[in-house]
Amino acid sequence: MMGERIRLGFIALNDAASLIVAEARGFFADEGLDVELSREVSWATMRDKMAVGALQGTHMLSPTALAISLGVAGSDPTPLIAPFALALNGPAVTLSSRLAGAVGQDGRADGLARLVARRREEGASPITLAVVFPYSTHNYLLRDWLAAAGIDPDRDIRLVVAPPSRMTGLLVDGVVEGFCVTEPWDTAAVAAGAGMIAVRGSQIWPRTPDKVFAVTEAWAEANPEALQALLRALARAAAWVDTPTNRAELAVILAQPGYVAADAAVIERSLSDMIFYADGATCPAPAHAGWLLTQMMRWGHLPADLDIPAVARRIYRPDLHAQAMEALGLPVAQPVALLEGFGATGRYRLEDSAQEAAAAPLSRLARD
Repeated sequence: MMGERIRLGFIALNDAASLIVAEARGFFADEGLDVELSREVSWATMRDKMAVGALQGTHMLSPTALAISLGVAGSDPTPLIAPFALALNGPAVTLSSRLAGAVGQDGRADGLARLVARRREEGASPITLAVVFPYSTHNYLLRDWLAAAGIDPDRDIRLVVAPPSRMTGLLVDGVVEGFCVTEPWDTAAVAAGAGMIAVRGSQIWPRTPDKVFAVTEAWAEANPEALQALLRALARAAAWVDTPTNRAELAVILAQPGYVAADAAVIERSLSDMIFYADGATCPAPAHAGWLLTQMMRWGHLPADLDIPAVARRIYRPDLHAQAMEALGLPVAQPVALLEGFGATGRYRLEDSAQEAAAAPLSRLARD
C-alpha cells in the first residue's frame, strides 16, 4: 500500500487540520505516501464509505468509531482502530441570542431549564437543538450539560441531526434554536449575528475528547508500514498546527474551498481553545473511549453489560501512536488515565464501574 493511493475522508471542521496540513504542506509526500483527501458532507456518509472500503482512513467522531466497531451505528459491525487523536476542546454549544440570555455567566443551563418548563406549561412547542450525529461527542456533551440543569433531552426538547457546515444556516433561518458542533461553525454563527456561544465543551468536560483518526482493523493489519507512515505525517502536521505563530497561516489553509471553506478570520478566532499536539493531545487515551462508552450506555445506545475497558483498549491504540513518535525521535506521551471534571463525581478512570459512571448522573433527571 505504500506505493498505492490512500484515500482519507474528512469533514469541514477545524479538527481536520492535521490531515489537511499533512497534505497541504507535504508531510504525507515526505513519508512516501500518495494520499487523496476526500471532503465528505456528513458523518453518515463517512460511516458508510468506511464500511465498504471506499476510504482507507478517516477523520472521525470518537463515539462513531466505537459505534461502528460494535455494530450499533446503523451499519454492519466493522472493527476500527483509533491510533491517533486529532484534537481536544473543539465543540461548543451555541444558542440563538434569545436563548443564550437564559444561560448564566458560569455556563450553567439553569435559566434555560426554567424557560423549557415555562414553554411546557404553556403548551408551546419544545426548543429544537441540533447535533451532528447520534453517536457524537456533541450529542453526549449537550445531553450531559442539559441533564445537569434538570432538562431531559429525550422529553423536554427536540433534538435533530444536521451536518456541521449547515448549522449556522439553520440557526440564521430559525429552523433550530441552538446546536452543539465543533469549530469553526460556532464562531461562524456568532460572526453572522445568529447566536452566541453559551458554553464551550472544555467548560463541561475539560480537554474534551472529540475526533480521532480511524482506520479499519483489517487495513491496519494488512498495511502496518503505511499506517505508521500516516501517523508520522499526522504527528508532524499536528505539531505544526499547534505552533501559535502558524495559526494565521493555518487559518488561510483551512479557509480554502476544498477544505473547511469558512472565512479565514473566523477560523483563526475559532482556534483559540483547541489543542492539537501539546501535552500529549495526539495520544489516543482508552480512558477517553471508556468515558464516551459510559455516555453511550447512559442514554441507551449500548447494553449495560458491555465490557467497557476491553472495548476501549481494543479500539484506542496508544501503542501504535507510540511507535510512530519513537520513529520521529519525539517524546512518547502516556495516555491520560484519570479524567478530571467529568461526570457526577468529577473523576473517571477506565477501571471505574461502567454502570456507576453511566447511571449516577441520571439521578439529576428524577421526577415525580
